[in-house]
Amino acid sequence: MRYLEKRPMIMIVIGIIGISLSSILIRYGEAPSAVTAAWRLLWTVALMSPVTLGKARNQQEIRGMGRKNLMLSILSGLFLSLHFYLWFESLRLTTVASAATIVCTEVIWVSLGYWLFMKGRIGLRALIAIGITLAGSVLVALSDSGEGQGHLEGDILALLAAIAAGAYTLLGRVVRRDVSTTVYTYVVYGACAAALTLMAVIQGDSLAGFGLNPVIVGLALAVFSTILGHSIFSWCLKFFSPSFVSASKLCEPVIAAILASFLFGEIPVWLQVLGAAMILGGVIWYSRIENAEANRREKTGEGKA
Repeated sequence: MRYLEKRPMIMIVIGIIGISLSSILIRYGEAPSAVTAAWRLLWTVALMSPVTLGKARNQQEIRGMGRKNLMLSILSGLFLSLHFYLWFESLRLTTVASAATIVCTEVIWVSLGYWLFMKGRIGLRALIAIGITLAGSVLVALSDSGEGQGHLEGDILALLAAIAAGAYTLLGRVVRRDVSTTVYTYVVYGACAAALTLMAVIQGDSLAGFGLNPVIVGLALAVFSTILGHSIFSWCLKFFSPSFVSASKLCEPVIAAILASFLFGEIPVWLQVLGAAMILGGVIWYSRIENAEANRREKTGEGKA
């Protein structure tokens, strides 16, 4: 671990590869979306349990979370389950490039939610960045509209998945003021796994009714995309700024699109490439603006009690 702490860029690269494999692995799923997603979260919880519950302080923190934080964490898990379901469904209908790029607009919906529900402020430059991102999403949708109704529906589902992820992130901001990231994540993943399992049952699908495919795909997603992906990025925040880590995540749609072009023959058209560039450019610009504003508040002491 000390070797990696001295060379954290190795972990950034591993994290990028991990999350980039997500959309590719989902494409190989043969079971309904809720079933595959449920297996991903069940595996994630199973892999996290020994580490999380093996420490007395984590057990104590879970017992002492309080009703409010527990309910907000469960609600966050419900939004995360909705995100996974919509994300998986979008990849059944549209291209990997479109779905992966549109879902990256999560940070924009977090900003708008923060402004609408948490009395946050959005400056003019941030509004322009948001406008560029949304305009890019429209271009991607227009490029897919000529491919049939299914592609456009997939783009809309990816957008809804990004909004659901934004709600999950906003709730996390509230809960993590009092709860550690490890405990919060564990409770959220547990609630998410339960919600997805219930969703599958309501749809009349059994988790054991589709053979080994969803079990194996779910395990691969849990290991590569969750633990070696998102969890690694959380670890990397100790060594890099939030803006750099956020920008690194934006490599996902690029790598995923390249892999999809070889594996599935999905070659983006020029309008799709232009829209994707606008989305990623807008998100990067917004992330830089947000990071600069956070640094300014930290230096001036603004927002402190």
